[in-house]
Amino acid sequence: MITLAENRYGKSRVRVVKVKRHPGRHELRDWTVEILLEGDFESCFTAGDNSKILPTDTLKNTVYSLARSSKADCMEEFGKELIVFLLERNPQVMVARANISEKAWEHLSTHGSPHPTTFLQSSGECQTAEIIANRSDPPTVRSGFDNLVILKTAGSEFVRFIKDSLTTLPESTDRLFGTAVKARWNYLSSTAPFSALRSKIRETLLDVFAAHKSKSVQHTLYAMGERVLADVREIADIELTMPNKHCLLLDLSLFGQDNPNEIFVPIDEPHGYIEAHIRRRD
Repeated sequence: MITLAENRYGKSRVRVVKVKRHPGRHELRDWTVEILLEGDFESCFTAGDNSKILPTDTLKNTVYSLARSSKADCMEEFGKELIVFLLERNPQVMVARANISEKAWEHLSTHGSPHPTTFLQSSGECQTAEIIANRSDPPTVRSGFDNLVILKTAGSEFVRFIKDSLTTLPESTDRLFGTAVKARWNYLSSTAPFSALRSKIRETLLDVFAAHKSKSVQHTLYAMGERVLADVREIADIELTMPNKHCLLLDLSLFGQDNPNEIFVPIDEPHGYIEAHIRRRD
């Protein structure tokens, strides 16, 4: 016997830019939205019957229409509006999921002050949110960010690791520590102050990274997550991914020069890869 197992469909990479025009100051949101629906769609897969299928083009149009009418001030709230709207209008849908990413724009500074209607994208950091709802439970919200690129030039070492016949890496008591942080966290409530908590979590992660006396990427990653969970009681857990973006000390002795930990070669590939899921004890 052959049967259809898990399945879903939807629309991906729906780009929308929204400008909120306040008197004397504008706000800019740059979102990329993915919508995925799960439900009673078996007849479409097995028999080519589209009678229960909402076209993905309609999903795209729904994003734009709701963006126009929405009062949401963050992508988490917009995602909640979007999936509730779809569940209310489509009884064949059992679960709706919205994945949203946001490019960070900030007001351009001119003559020492932020310009009210001009924006600058100064980093590749991307904010993220995942909102899921079914017909019997309130929405769950998971927020995060990708590609927060940070580097410290002191306070990092890596010593006393395993050395076998294939180990060539020397110990270092003063190395550069660069990474591109990816973070995800789950809220305890679907009505949390998402924007304020996002800012607090991000600031906490950066503060710990800067101040921590690192013995390894793992050591610092755990310290960052531990502090977030201690300071932000509104979240249940946090997942952190921190690739080790190597900067290798260059040997200048062939040129008759010393290198007192000043000249490095950045290496994009290969790089170390470290991740962990940190949560409170039950």
